[in-house]
Formats: sequence, C-alpha cells, structure tokens
Amino acid sequence: MKLRAYIVEDNATIRENLIETLSELADVETVGIAETEAEGMAWLSTNGHHWDIAIVDLFLRQGSGLGVLAACQERSAQQRMVVLSNYATADVRARCSQLGVDAVFDKSNEIDALVDYCTQQSAAA
Repeated sequence: MKLRAYIVEDNATIRENLIETLSELADVETVGIAETEAEGMAWLSTNGHHWDIAIVDLFLRQGSGLGVLAACQERSAQQRMVVLSNYATADVRARCSQLGVDAVFDKSNEIDALVDYCTQQSAAA
C-alpha cells in the first residue's frame, strides 16, 4: 500500500526532487502540495482522511511551517508529521517535538533517513 504524502515546501526544485525520490524509493504517492502556511493548514484540515504523512518545511513563501504543525496536533494516531528543513538545529527539533512532530530531518544530510522513515511507515500501513 502506498503511503499518501502531503508536502508543504515552497521551493519548486526541492519539492519536485523530493516527490520523485519518495515515489521511486519509498513507495510514496504525493496527494497534494502547498507553498504557504495557509494553503497547508487549509488542505490538511479539510482532507483529514486523505493523507498518511505530511512533510513540512519550516520557512515558506508565506507564513511558517510551525503554523502548519500546530494546526495538525489533533490528527489521527496513524498520521505522521515530519519536518524537512535546512534549520534542523537542536532548538528547532525541541520546538517541533513540543508541537507533536514525529520526526525532523535536515535537508542537507538526512534525505536518506527521510526515505528510510517513509519506507518504514509504508510497510507498517
């Protein structure tokens, strides 16, 4: 069963490469994308049963990924919130943990770990 992912990322190049990589290596189907906090919050809240994992960047064209994460704290137990950011510092990881994020990955050196995480989630589904 494919893992259904919603991606909140404003950089088109990163987003397209991520979609392709996850599709090929982790059996992930991207069900939607957002480039802003408002778009991400709106889609995730109105499509609660149509996604398994949300992959969220923190710095967006408009707003912040933190707002998206805060809006999804009341998700189902099977749904995963993941942060993929260039700013995966200890402070950011701590803040994400407070918001109920399941995992944080650094864009610069943890893409393989994200693929592995998605593969594990797909196998568990």
